[in-house]
Amino acid sequence: MRACFALCLLAAATAEAQSASAAREEIEEVVVFAHPLSAEGLAQASLSLEKEALTRNMSATVAETLARQPGIQNSAFGNASGRPVIRGLAGPRVRMMEDRLDTLDVSVTSGDHATSVDALVADRIEVLKGPSTLVYGSGAMGGVVDVHTGRIPHRLSERISGGFEARAETATEQRSAVGELDFSTGPVAFHLDGFYRDANDYDIPGCVESDELRDAEGGEPCEQADTLPGSELETWGWALGTSYVGDRGFVGFAISRYESDYGLPGGHAHAEEGDGEEAEEEGNPTIDLDQTRYDFEAGYQDPLPGFSSLNLRVAYNDYDHEEIEPDGEVATRFDNEAWDGRLELSHNEALGFLGTVGVQYTDKEFSALGEEAFIEPVDTSLLAAFWVGERYFSGFQLETGLRVERVEHEPESASDEDFTVVSGSVGLVVPFGAGWQAGLQADYSERAPVPEELYSNGAHLATRAFEIGDPFLDEERALNFAANVDYDSERWRVNATAYYTSFSDFIYESFTGLEDDESELPVLQFTQDDADFYGMELSTEVRVASFEAGELWLTGMFDYVAAELDVRGNDNVPRLPPWRVGVGARASWKAITATIDYLYADNQGDVTEFELPTDDYEDLRIFIGATIPAAFGQVEVFVQGKNLSDSEQRYHTSFIKDFAPQPGRSFEGGVRVTF
Repeated sequence: MRACFALCLLAAATAEAQSASAAREEIEEVVVFAHPLSAEGLAQASLSLEKEALTRNMSATVAETLARQPGIQNSAFGNASGRPVIRGLAGPRVRMMEDRLDTLDVSVTSGDHATSVDALVADRIEVLKGPSTLVYGSGAMGGVVDVHTGRIPHRLSERISGGFEARAETATEQRSAVGELDFSTGPVAFHLDGFYRDANDYDIPGCVESDELRDAEGGEPCEQADTLPGSELETWGWALGTSYVGDRGFVGFAISRYESDYGLPGGHAHAEEGDGEEAEEEGNPTIDLDQTRYDFEAGYQDPLPGFSSLNLRVAYNDYDHEEIEPDGEVATRFDNEAWDGRLELSHNEALGFLGTVGVQYTDKEFSALGEEAFIEPVDTSLLAAFWVGERYFSGFQLETGLRVERVEHEPESASDEDFTVVSGSVGLVVPFGAGWQAGLQADYSERAPVPEELYSNGAHLATRAFEIGDPFLDEERALNFAANVDYDSERWRVNATAYYTSFSDFIYESFTGLEDDESELPVLQFTQDDADFYGMELSTEVRVASFEAGELWLTGMFDYVAAELDVRGNDNVPRLPPWRVGVGARASWKAITATIDYLYADNQGDVTEFELPTDDYEDLRIFIGATIPAAFGQVEVFVQGKNLSDSEQRYHTSFIKDFAPQPGRSFEGGVRVTF
């Protein structure tokens, strides 16, 4: 009944939108800063969070901040770590960026490694869904997540501006604060920001281990616990940026620092010898993460004949983290010294096309040293050239692009591997009038295997498996087709997307049924097979009432993804998210905003061998905020309740979902001051 009600609401929204009669032939303007072709709409599905929506969804990770958006889920590894899962694709197929450059951390290496950009410092978070992300990399077949921080100013400030926010939450006992300041003196602009986040082990509503796991282990009794051990975190950081701004451009530099200490939940206790038999250590391991990042950016208008703008971005990152045993011993140290640079030139009309041509170079020197290093040190370099362009015709807009990329891996002891991958896309943006706009897209993408897929060979406690890579893996290839429809009027807003992706040599991990003799962990082998992914995403809003100084909107969302491997027997894809449906309402009156949202996630029973099914769950949230004008700017206060039904929530996309449920019922309050 819950799902039926939500689907009926969505169907009603679509039917009403189809009967709208207001004519509007022009292509709707969609400003997406993460894409150079976004001034007049995109064939590619995209979304962004900023202002109130960002405040309402803010969480400890970028992935959890986005996890309630259609088509996006979280690979959660406790409270501190997790990467976005877009349309069922995760890991290296989703590119995480900070201000349009790679985050340059090691979060792709393992689910327990945190991304090194905090949602607290985001001015705006943008998501480009699907493989048509040629500006940023052929491997981003799931999409791109870009966190905009504004740390390098692009323009001068007319006055001193900034803000401060503080919030506290009950289930995690989390306290967080962030502040920023922007000002200018003469032709030089400055930016300062800093943040702090601290949380204890978070409250859980039921058992630590899932019912499915306990049943598989012979009906073990429920281990009742008020909190999830190992889910604590403490994160802090700061940034200083400055730019020289002239009449035709700017040149700027920023330095930022990110540090995090957080626990690893999920039953990671190691066995040690004691009194002639094995005994488990007390407590959970922790990670101590340190990163210093340097960013450079320059922008210039009309740099050369035939070109309208130039943008150069370069980032250097010095990253390391230590994985520390409960007794304080450092088990493994991960280091990543990395560069990422991109030069983009936007050209004037040529053969009818406006577009951007560019080159990208990335270099990473990665190492993992210690008793739990499951992958050897490896240097990776990437050199790419790309072009994306758009051309306007009578009644539609054509978008197209091409990227050629050379990837080289140089491991410490194994043989070097190099790959040349080519990707291309073509899309149409078609306005139908009366507020309707459609996007049609076809993409061909190739992805080079990442070092973890090629060279892993060791016990990996994050996945509770002995992982083995395959140095003979081929490039992964994908042919994707997508269609999205938007409708926008004063009363209705509808967005619907359907997609189909056919993979050749899809890379994934599968359990072999074997066990490593020394670690006694099951063996997980990287392998390749063809695969098909298909699904849809739908969101809608309808204004049901307007009154003096206020209005009431009803909202709905639905997402679904299915996938099949081209193999005999069990053809399910690991950790594929279930379908979800949500309904809600949003009301505003004068300076007050209130929302109520209900999300239902179905159970996931289509699992691979040695993978356990996941129960369904529900999530009810309420948010109330008020904006108070002040002489210096404005003050916003807000309170919200999360998981008000105290449902046991386990994300099927998580490696540790059977050992680590999500937080239970929680209340959060905060204040934001801007000037």
